[in-house]
Amino acid sequence: MPLSAYTGENYMAKTKSLNASHVELDMDARVQMIELLNQQLADAFDLYSQVKQAHWNVKGMNFIAVHELFDTIADNILGGVDTIAERVTALGGNAQGTARMAAAQSRLPEFSDKAIQAEDAVRQVVERLGHYATSTRKAIDVADEAGDMATADLFTQIVRDVDKHIYFLDAHLA
Repeated sequence: MPLSAYTGENYMAKTKSLNASHVELDMDARVQMIELLNQQLADAFDLYSQVKQAHWNVKGMNFIAVHELFDTIADNILGGVDTIAERVTALGGNAQGTARMAAAQSRLPEFSDKAIQAEDAVRQVVERLGHYATSTRKAIDVADEAGDMATADLFTQIVRDVDKHIYFLDAHLA
């Protein structure tokens, strides 16, 4: 969302709800980055839970390799969740990071609630990672436009990790 969209009563309510922060970004950029970060936080926390769902319920050939890979991916995503939430609070916002908050805000498709064969599980996880990588690349651009190089860098590291996970999962599907 462009910075010019932050005007009027809604903007005033958002700026009054911010916590103190000495991060040197103007108020418009802080409000925009907090919203952006909280959206990515919701997607990342949902992604983490979906990869764990796959980890717990994967079945079939290559079970142990896929099961362990999903656990590694989930652990990495959880580290990103923490980094995103801490950036929200560093900017004076409140991290919206409960499971219910994430579920209400996530843009990812829901994962299967059944036992799932390894190949299908890999396909579903790689699809969700792809959605998250795409939104994270867009977040990098938004943060750059707002002049928040630290948030752009945070998202750059996250997308680099996600791309590596996509590569590993694509290798399973080749």
